[in-house]
Amino acid sequence: MSLLSVDEQQQTHELPQTTHGADPKGRAITRIVVIVGFVAVAALLFLLIFSTPVEDPARIALGPVSLNTFFLWLGGLHPLAQIPAVLLVFGVVVGIVLVLIEFAPRPGRGYFIMRLVACLVIPVLAFMLLRPYSNAVLYVVGIALLVGGLLFFADYRSRQGAGYLFQLVLFMAPAAIMLLLGLIYPAISTFFKSFFDKTGTDFVGFENYIWVFTNPVGTSSVINTLIWALLAPTISVAFGLAYAVFIDRARGEKILKVLVFMPVAISFVGAGIIWKFMYDYRQGDQLGLLNALVTMFGGDPVNWLAVKPIINTLMLLIVFIWTQTGFAMVILSAAIKAVPAEQLEAAELDGTNAWQRFTNVTVPGIRSSLIVVLTTITIASLKVYDIVAVMTGGRDETSVLGFEMVNQQQRFQSYGHSSALAVVLFLFVLPLIIYNARSLAKQREIR
Repeated sequence: MSLLSVDEQQQTHELPQTTHGADPKGRAITRIVVIVGFVAVAALLFLLIFSTPVEDPARIALGPVSLNTFFLWLGGLHPLAQIPAVLLVFGVVVGIVLVLIEFAPRPGRGYFIMRLVACLVIPVLAFMLLRPYSNAVLYVVGIALLVGGLLFFADYRSRQGAGYLFQLVLFMAPAAIMLLLGLIYPAISTFFKSFFDKTGTDFVGFENYIWVFTNPVGTSSVINTLIWALLAPTISVAFGLAYAVFIDRARGEKILKVLVFMPVAISFVGAGIIWKFMYDYRQGDQLGLLNALVTMFGGDPVNWLAVKPIINTLMLLIVFIWTQTGFAMVILSAAIKAVPAEQLEAAELDGTNAWQRFTNVTVPGIRSSLIVVLTTITIASLKVYDIVAVMTGGRDETSVLGFEMVNQQQRFQSYGHSSALAVVLFLFVLPLIIYNARSLAKQREIR
């Protein structure tokens, strides 16, 4: 105990003490500096976005070094040399980050200077490597220096010790940047574009949203999407739960589960092609299994993917349900096995039958798993694209929001309609995501 106390005292003495956590004045100063810094960054971003563009501006870069020149140089190499070149550059970048993570957080004047230089230099180098235009270079350098200064100041005021926040930011920065560039910025940009015309230049207000709910194409997409969201998860979970209950009691459980789960491993494109052969329609000899059965009993072949309304959408739904039932079965089977046997035995001693034990003991015991599976499959059904694109191409009123969003952008070059469809789709998915997140949070609190 005495040795541990000495070590703890030495560590406490080595770490620089700050008053950020205990001193109200220090907290107030930190709050003011951070607010002022973010206001300044927002002002510079506003000026950068709305500044008058310069005709044919010259680019500012670190001499001949930029990401553009790097990729041009990489493209000129032999294909076999490109892989080690990329790995070498990646290793250098990762090595620099690891060195900063390992050494910069240490206490001491030298490491303090290392953090200061890294906070100010790295953002500037990153912007310069992107070769900003000459009329924007002052703005981007100012933004970089302000962000770096805020990071350094927050690190300096951190009550966890020198370098804690710096180390945390370095760990989180790659994922945060990818999230910002790949999700947050596109989402904000899409929302704003939904209020502009198809070219993205003239403001049209809510006309694109009115088009979604009044135009036959947009209306059918919304209706079909709701049909998918209601039927697909319900039927998939029902079949998956039935499989989970009965297969668990059957001989050859592993083999049967593998057979049911196999469609999950098939992509939606592959599943769509398989079932398109199943629905194949032609006169004469039937290639499609479904029409072969129809003609076997004396009926006429049916073009299943063109039967309106609803029938062709249900035919597409079957493909999706086929691919999701195995997923539901695996999750629910594991949940059923986790239900305490004592509860089932107690219910059996009370004189309940198998159905009553299932509805009153098993189902409440797997409620959280049911919610997760239902919401996951619902979100997947709302975002479906591949099955519709492969099997019908959105014809005959089979389009859904996910497909029509891409169709409006690629085929008709209507960015306004495409963005409005994307926002509507996001609003459909958002409540499910929030509900799922809150359910998981409640489970963590219970645990």
